[in-house]
Amino acid sequence: MKRDFELVRLILMELEGEQQVDLSSYTRDQVNYHKALVKEAGFAEGSIHYPSTHRTDVPDAAVLKRLTWEGHEFLDKAKNEKVWNKAKSIITEKGLALSIDALKIALTESVKLLLS
Repeated sequence: MKRDFELVRLILMELEGEQQVDLSSYTRDQVNYHKALVKEAGFAEGSIHYPSTHRTDVPDAAVLKRLTWEGHEFLDKAKNEKVWNKAKSIITEKGLALSIDALKIALTESVKLLLS
C-alpha cells in the first residue's frame, strides 16, 4: 500500500480531537495501515494487531490512544492548511519525494516564511 500523507495528517487531527475529521473516502485497510505508520513514526501510542491467517502487511485492527510529544509537534505545524500546502510545495519545488523527514523540515521552513 502506498503511503498517503494526507491520511496521516487526518489521523493525527482526529486523534487530537480538536476537529471533526472525515475519513469516509478511505477504506478500513487504508486507515488501519496508516494508523500503524503513525505509531511506527512515533507520533502516537497505541496497539496494532496483524492477522495471522492472510495478508500481514495490513493490520486488521489499529487503535491509537494518544499523540506523543513528537506527534503534537508535527501536527501543530501540519494542521494549518496554508503551512501544510506550503511545505508540500517546497518539497515538490526541490524535486524531492515526500517523506516524514522532508515534511518536518519543510513545515518548519513554512512556519518561518509565514512569520517573516
